[in-house]
Amino acid sequence: QVQLVESGGGLVQAGGSLKLSCAASGRTFSSSPVAWFRQAPGKERDIVAATNWSGVSRYYADDVKGRFTISKDNAKNTVYLQMNNLKPEDTAVYYCAARRSSGGYYLASLQYDYWGQGTQVTVSS
Repeated sequence: QVQLVESGGGLVQAGGSLKLSCAASGRTFSSSPVAWFRQAPGKERDIVAATNWSGVSRYYADDVKGRFTISKDNAKNTVYLQMNNLKPEDTAVYYCAARRSSGGYYLASLQYDYWGQGTQVTVSS
């Protein structure tokens, strides 16, 4: 089993930055693809960014491309999401997710086996 714990969320003004962290315990996820999803009130959980097991291949949703960066530190068993130039529409609960098996990056929530509890990001205008 893998336990994922997110941190780094909070309240920030539009144009500001936040860095989310997701620490894994219970089992190394150095060979696991990981991703960040977000869910705003009344909306579905959507992919934000994903990376393959090594952290080299990355995917970004169109609305965050150029503003967000996903990175994976296998030595620290941690994945990050650096968020710059935040907008009010980025307000959501952000979740990190990891797959049990190795491979490339995956975009659907059903393809991930482990989830964190979520961290709230609120961007004020």
